[in-house]
Amino acid sequence: MKTAFFFLLFTISFIGLAQNNHIVKTEDGRRVLLKADFTWEYIDAEGSVENIPVTNISKSKENTKCHLAEDFVEPKLNNKIQSQLKKGRATIGHIKKKVAKDYNCNVDDVLLLSFSEQKSKGVYHFCASGTKVAYKRIGNSIIKSGKLF
Repeated sequence: MKTAFFFLLFTISFIGLAQNNHIVKTEDGRRVLLKADFTWEYIDAEGSVENIPVTNISKSKENTKCHLAEDFVEPKLNNKIQSQLKKGRATIGHIKKKVAKDYNCNVDDVLLLSFSEQKSKGVYHFCASGTKVAYKRIGNSIIKSGKLF
């Protein structure tokens, strides 16, 4: 009975993975059909890059700007969690160094805006040289939020 169940499960998953066409989404929101013969076509053919209004592009750039009050103070992190992260070089100081290196600025130019932190993971929002960025920490690995590798 178990053998038949696993054979059925394998067959169904094999059929699902054997599909040749893939649908992906571009940065500007359009969907593209990637075919098995290495060709592609837009599924959403009504919009093109030239038809995007300039105001939408400038608004998206404005959303990435940091508008901080003059009396802004960085939030305090949990000292207990930070002391546990010292061994793996994943403290807030190490994360700020990585952000400064990625955005070619000084560590002093990187400000912590907000955070969500646990011992095993954390999400940090920074203002690096006037740009809002988000980084995540999983264990002792620090990567930019939205990146896989």
